[in-house]
Amino acid sequence: MTPRIVVTGTDTGIGKTVFAAGLTALLGACYWKPVQAGLAEETDSCRVQRLAELGDDRVLPEAYRLPEPASPHRAARLAGVSIDPLSLRPPQSVGRPVVIEGAGGVMVPLDSQTLYLDVFARWQLPVVLCARTSLGTINHSLLSLAALRSRRIGVLGIAFIGDGHADNEETICRLGEVKRLGRLPWITPLTARSLQYVFATQFQRRDFEP
Repeated sequence: MTPRIVVTGTDTGIGKTVFAAGLTALLGACYWKPVQAGLAEETDSCRVQRLAELGDDRVLPEAYRLPEPASPHRAARLAGVSIDPLSLRPPQSVGRPVVIEGAGGVMVPLDSQTLYLDVFARWQLPVVLCARTSLGTINHSLLSLAALRSRRIGVLGIAFIGDGHADNEETICRLGEVKRLGRLPWITPLTARSLQYVFATQFQRRDFEP
């Protein structure tokens, strides 16, 4: 079966999509965003395609495309759409690994009763947790790890994003008993070449092999 990895985060706006782009390029993978909320600006799929330099065949179509940049449950309601969580099934047999990116954090709702956490538990695929390095990350990271493990979801490790903060990173990995996969710093300018170079020097492909 095609290796599939879920990329989730401790919060929204922490750089998870940029990380997903770097990981997709590193693994030579396809990319899938199950639910896209927000269509006015560059979508996550388009951003990953640009930063990972992917052909159209390596960007799998979203199951739901919702105009409003909001939590999926609210964006769906505003669009007059009902998300069926059971319809979200990880792609299979695409001939490459697949990087699957969730929305925001692990507890983001898809409808009035279902969280992304529930979908991840049903999938039972290995998860990479993305966390910022700045103030507040210890609490957010440990709570996210606890939520994932409460549903017996396997965590490959944690990827930090932002400026280096050795104490925060060490504390999270020690208390959370989680593997540090590496750190993706802020990149200026952020281009396909700069992202892929930094990713190749900061992360090891073998760490993402389930």
